[in-house]
Amino acid sequence: MSSSLHHLSFTPLTTTAAAATATTWCSFLSFRSYSPPLPSLTLRKPLSISTAIKNSLNTAAATATAKEEDESTTATATKFDFKSYMSDKASLINRSLDLAVPPSHPDRIHEAMRYSLLAGGKRVRPILCLAAYELLSTDPDASAAIPAALSIEMIHTMSLVHDDLPCMDDDSLRRGRPTCHVAFGEPLAVLAGDALLALAFHHLSSATPAPAPLVLRSVAELSRCVGSRGLVAGQVVDIESTGASAAPSLEHLEYIHVHKTAALLEAAVVLGAILAGGTDEQIEKLRKFARCIGLLFQVVDDILDVTKSSQELGKTAGKDLVTDKTTYPKLMGLERSREFAGELLRDAKEQLAEFDAEKAAPLLHLADYIAYRQK
Repeated sequence: MSSSLHHLSFTPLTTTAAAATATTWCSFLSFRSYSPPLPSLTLRKPLSISTAIKNSLNTAAATATAKEEDESTTATATKFDFKSYMSDKASLINRSLDLAVPPSHPDRIHEAMRYSLLAGGKRVRPILCLAAYELLSTDPDASAAIPAALSIEMIHTMSLVHDDLPCMDDDSLRRGRPTCHVAFGEPLAVLAGDALLALAFHHLSSATPAPAPLVLRSVAELSRCVGSRGLVAGQVVDIESTGASAAPSLEHLEYIHVHKTAALLEAAVVLGAILAGGTDEQIEKLRKFARCIGLLFQVVDDILDVTKSSQELGKTAGKDLVTDKTTYPKLMGLERSREFAGELLRDAKEQLAEFDAEKAAPLLHLADYIAYRQK
């Protein structure tokens, strides 16, 4: 199988940089100009994704082989009860979130925080954190990773609250009910998001039962992934690109979503690996896995936006089209977007090939879940 991840240039969390180059689906991603132990999200000159698409689609034999290998990888985890795993982990996350953000004074701000944080959702990000921890750890209940998982979900919820504001995407529906600013007003929605962001770092740093160096490394990793070189960077470029006269390139679109969407999924997986005491090599393999499923998540999101209803999604459907946002279906077409999603899924799974198949089962199934979800 031809894997794009062989051509990603990721600098491991050591003083020696690893590099590889060639045409790839997400080949422009690069870690350079870094200060150990944190990699940066600085980009190098992108290669043509459209060329990669044509090459991939024109290679029928390679595609067939990739499909067979993908099915083989999935088969190694067929005995895994994914539905029960997700249900159990989501219940654990929901109970823990409820305890982490209790009703308190001032009442209204905590009501707004809890309204958004406890509104349900798939809890994919915190579960990814726990699954990565379980892959590398002998701790059966993943207790040391629970505060990190909660912190990830707090930040994710913050990003949704702020993203829904009238000054941003101006959405009125989230997780099947009115958005935070509709229910509590804009000022409280802004402050609720701010409070969740602060609480995330407080909870991660004060409640994690792990050695201090691992906690510090986790805090630094998370702050990078959600700051002006991560999630915020993607959001800013997305805002500036909406309604632009010139259509952005695929590389430009990929930059937005590697930062806006994939960065937080990356943080979830990497934090789990760090807290489990993973080696630099193991952490970087899981980082690459997370980068691909993060981008995959957005590609699928774009596809669902044009193929599902608001009732099915639990949020406003077709909003990207109305606001003239650039999406993968808009630039690549619906069918090629689906092809791209399939390639990203195969690349992600390849990163798990060297890990224990049984322990990697949750991550393999989570990758499938992200690829084939319907909402």
